[in-house]
Amino acid sequence: MNRTHKFRLYPDKESELKMLNTLELCRRTYNELLGLLNKQKEIDKAQIQGTIPDMKICDKRYKQLYSKTMQYECYSLFSNLAALTQTKKKNRKVGSLRFKGKGWFKTFTYNQSGFKIIKTGKRHQTLSLSKIGDIPIRCHREIKGKIKQVTVKKESSGKWFAFVIEELDKELNPIEKIKRVVGLDVGLDNLVYDSDGNAVKNPRHLNKYKERLAKLQRQLSKKKKRSENRSKQRIKVARLHEKIVNTRNDFLHKLSRYYVGNYDAIGMEDMPKGLKNDI
Repeated sequence: MNRTHKFRLYPDKESELKMLNTLELCRRTYNELLGLLNKQKEIDKAQIQGTIPDMKICDKRYKQLYSKTMQYECYSLFSNLAALTQTKKKNRKVGSLRFKGKGWFKTFTYNQSGFKIIKTGKRHQTLSLSKIGDIPIRCHREIKGKIKQVTVKKESSGKWFAFVIEELDKELNPIEKIKRVVGLDVGLDNLVYDSDGNAVKNPRHLNKYKERLAKLQRQLSKKKKRSENRSKQRIKVARLHEKIVNTRNDFLHKLSRYYVGNYDAIGMEDMPKGLKNDI
């Protein structure tokens, strides 16, 4: 069984430049592999993956990229291709895989190796990444199992996070006797009605920040394109969006935790499309 943890990273300027460079090299790798894929008459994954060592020989910049991180972009490419194929089988109109523009890539992955979390006994531990170095990381939960993968992500707000996949040697608990059962019905005005007669009012978090968000977006629209002031204003807008998302998720996690902790079985309908945006 696997569990994923999301931890905040606090890189210094030197480490952040290396991480940004890694994102750019991952983008270039993806685009080059996609170019080779488009030239093939019959898809041959092994042939495309076999060109990765040659890319490092032809372009020395790729030597700054950890080998398995580079290989993971090949995995991502064929995962995207498989998803596209499945969508076509459902008779949906889809295009082809696209080349990624500069600044589009937001994540890179260390799979199986190339990383290590060092416990310091302080508030921040250390995440050591091959080709990048040591980065302070705030691990607010203890990792007990074996770490299988680390994905580093740069948010639009400028913050960096690490998604750590932990493998647990935990057997499934035996099914216990069901004593307390509840049925849930979701709505718009009242987010949840349950069979015990309780109703939870929809907090509509977006309405709380609507005026502030509109003001920041108006200020952003007046900034000169590609200017430093526009870049700073864009981050302000992104951070407010991030705050809204975090507030919404916190509410939903606390609500779901209440029902999971107080009932043995829960029955509910599927959530209507778009409902989460109205919370």
